[in-house]
Amino acid sequence: MIPKPDLPEGLHLDTLAVREGLPATPWGENSEALFLTSSFVHPDAATAARRFANEEEAFVYSRFGNPTVMMMERRLAAMEGTSGCIGTSSGMAASLLLVMGLLKAGDHIVCSQSVFGSTLRLFQDFARFGVETSFVSQTDLGAWQAAMRPNTRMLFAETPSNPLTEVCDVRALADIAHDAGAWLAVDNCFCSPALQQPAKLGADFVVHSGTKYLDGQGRVIAGAVCGPAELIDSKLMPVMRSAGMSLSPFNAWVVLKGLETLSIRLQAQSARALELAQWLEAHPAVERVFHPSLPSHPQHALAMAQQGGQGGAVVSFVVRAPLGDERLAAFSVIDATRICSITANLGDTKTTITHPSSTSHGRLSEAQRQAAGITQGLIRLAVGLEHVGDLKADLARGLDALPAHR
Repeated sequence: MIPKPDLPEGLHLDTLAVREGLPATPWGENSEALFLTSSFVHPDAATAARRFANEEEAFVYSRFGNPTVMMMERRLAAMEGTSGCIGTSSGMAASLLLVMGLLKAGDHIVCSQSVFGSTLRLFQDFARFGVETSFVSQTDLGAWQAAMRPNTRMLFAETPSNPLTEVCDVRALADIAHDAGAWLAVDNCFCSPALQQPAKLGADFVVHSGTKYLDGQGRVIAGAVCGPAELIDSKLMPVMRSAGMSLSPFNAWVVLKGLETLSIRLQAQSARALELAQWLEAHPAVERVFHPSLPSHPQHALAMAQQGGQGGAVVSFVVRAPLGDERLAAFSVIDATRICSITANLGDTKTTITHPSSTSHGRLSEAQRQAAGITQGLIRLAVGLEHVGDLKADLARGLDALPAHR
């Protein structure tokens, strides 16, 4: 049995984020060790045979087991309040592993139409292998219920959604899923366990792109699925061993260290995002602002209840385009910035800015984008840790020059 640190029960999330994982090696290191090895040596052939047959728990091959990866998995599971976690090579690999491990040809998924563009495309592609997906409004519980079929095996939601920060009622979706004998999976990328723990609201699985807030500094690609240990071990691990969507030890170590500062980063970034959202909402060149902390947000009350009173660090807004070219107006605001990084990634300590219609959701059809509310005038900000006054000035360079303002 692979040991765990000797920690008292009932620790708070901030303590688990620093202390959970594996015990130190005999060398007594204080910072977690990085195990850069592809394989592990066994004392004799009989022991190797038992370990390969899963008769004895041990590390065998880093494609499906590594001490550094396990430290990250245990820490994230503890923070999400689940009994198990499996690291993956990316957030998209996490979604792929979840479906490959749990579903089969003939099964049906109900999914929010507001999920990340690549997730939407991935679920569409599953139809080639006999797994069909119905896409519904993120916030319409009636639509979710109406889409259920006798062969529905999974509901999949992302809350808040990318990029409009739509919030779904996790507990209500869990009830719909469980009444039909299905699982509920929630993408918790925007909030992370620092703000929201979907498993405590009834979700069966929690999906992460560790590339975002779990790392926090835009350094590595990583993903994870948190959920019941028995299902991860029996359903997901066999697929991982065969298909190899493995998280590298180095990337796991970077995410592991990122988890230590996750809570304080999200608190600081959420506060900056709210102040920036309030400023944008009052700017004459801005038509609409999307941020869960704003009272104008359609799911404001639900978001505050589910997300510990925090809105998260993502703010999206639509610029006014009186001359009719929304895309040109959005591009001009983005191009005028000198501090924000023009990139579609998010979760960084550096503020990023992007035009979702042509980047993160660019592979979707215009009809799909319109159904998700992603217009050509929409800009997404993922607020970092810069001084909020500097960020306001950076955005004002472009906003103040728009015809709507002048």
